[in-house]
Amino acid sequence: MAIRNYVGFIPNPISKRSQALRSRLGDAQRYTSVCPFCAVGCSQQVFVRDGRVIDIEGNPDSPISAGHLCPKGASTYQLLNNPNRPTKVLYRAPGSTDWEERPLDWAMERIAQRVKEARDSDFVMHDTSGTRVNRLETIASVGGATLDNEENYLIAKLLRNLGVVHITNQARI
Repeated sequence: MAIRNYVGFIPNPISKRSQALRSRLGDAQRYTSVCPFCAVGCSQQVFVRDGRVIDIEGNPDSPISAGHLCPKGASTYQLLNNPNRPTKVLYRAPGSTDWEERPLDWAMERIAQRVKEARDSDFVMHDTSGTRVNRLETIASVGGATLDNEENYLIAKLLRNLGVVHITNQARI
């Protein structure tokens, strides 16, 4: 392709090497996500190839951030791919000074058991005056700021059905 100037045609200003270059993200799958850092909720594009995240960028279609990310949001890729990031569940038994690695399935089952134990032992059906209250005051929840309204709604519904009354969200802090 030649470009016309006032004298005539000049050769293509783009080299053959540059013409042959392609985006490294071209064949990657793109997913839309939310930045995990604050309550603003900036949208991110997460690029995945062969099951691995290869890049995270601001989403230009976001009405909140229009593709821009703060320094924390821009570091999300490094957070995810940090070799020092914990990837296993660490458990310290009551009275122990040592941490043990445990499988995630074990941890999820253990949490479910502990919630059930707390509900079974601490659920209050009536207060001291006999008024029905159906509450559980020994469990609390502080939600993360990156949860959207739908996720917060579902978490609140689950916890309210268990009787939990102490529920808040980081976006309010």
